[in-house]
Amino acid sequence: MAHRHRVRDIADQSGLSQATVDRVLHHRAGVSPRATRAVHRAIADLDRQAGQLVLTGRSLVADLVMAAPERFTTLVRSAFESESAMLRPALVRLRYDLEASIEPERLAHRLERLARRGSDGVLLKAPDVPVVAQAVDAVLAAGIPVFTLVTDLPTTARHAYVGVDDTSAGATAAYLLDLALGASPGDVLVPLSGAAFLGEERRAAGFVQELARVRPGAAVVRIEGSDGLDATMRDRAGVELAAHPGLSAVYSPGGANRGMLAAFAQADRAVRGFVAHDLDADNVALLRAGRLTAVLHHDLRRDARSALRGLLQVKGLLPGRPVSVSSPIVVVTPHNLPV
Repeated sequence: MAHRHRVRDIADQSGLSQATVDRVLHHRAGVSPRATRAVHRAIADLDRQAGQLVLTGRSLVADLVMAAPERFTTLVRSAFESESAMLRPALVRLRYDLEASIEPERLAHRLERLARRGSDGVLLKAPDVPVVAQAVDAVLAAGIPVFTLVTDLPTTARHAYVGVDDTSAGATAAYLLDLALGASPGDVLVPLSGAAFLGEERRAAGFVQELARVRPGAAVVRIEGSDGLDATMRDRAGVELAAHPGLSAVYSPGGANRGMLAAFAQADRAVRGFVAHDLDADNVALLRAGRLTAVLHHDLRRDARSALRGLLQVKGLLPGRPVSVSSPIVVVTPHNLPV
């Protein structure tokens, strides 16, 4: 396996022992397929980051840990790699633990293992449940800074939250759907990838409060636990559409919008308004096709920059202290898509 990296660096990037990495590199027996894949990913990560970053001054290693679909983790990963390439006065190399769906107990175990292994910082998107919060506190107790991304863990002593004002985002979605529905009646389907993700809950709460003000007769039907996966969303949305004939609009705080649209198509039901979040590849294509009314977009690179600068502040490499600052929301329609 051709590469230009030290075994120690590959082991550090992959989370494996140096002995395991050496066995993979030399094609020795007794290596699991999972370990082989982890070594290949680690080398690819190191190659990509070496091409983007110029090593100046101190070097840090931070862990990006996310429970989210690949369409979103791809955006976040790209944002952090772009911003880390321009960061000064230290290099921040990123390790990745990204899964579309993971049980909170397994996620907590990984965080606890990370606390034992060591890290210069954790950038985390995770559900707000006690077992995860306890694991985050273990990471903090090990002296590792934690920054929450997109969805917060307010009961922990994390250093800062980086993301949008979710309540305001939900209210904005209600305003837009009210305009889209106009004088016609219509109930709204609100799918969440998981009720334990506080950001989505706050978006839904802001939406419900504002919709009740502007359209007091409209009903809101929630779907929970799709994990943001299209197949799951299609099936669960189909059940709700059969049970609620008045559903004609969607506010999607958590994604899986292709699955939602497939459910409407299977039910032969028109979608008269659909507001989603994030300019991932799916949403860009759906906007261009005119299948979404609007996407609430925020600058993930700005979030990444805030988190990385906060990490350097905690490490004493930049002045000041990290603070939680909400990212502004931009309303993107089929007519103002970024090039």
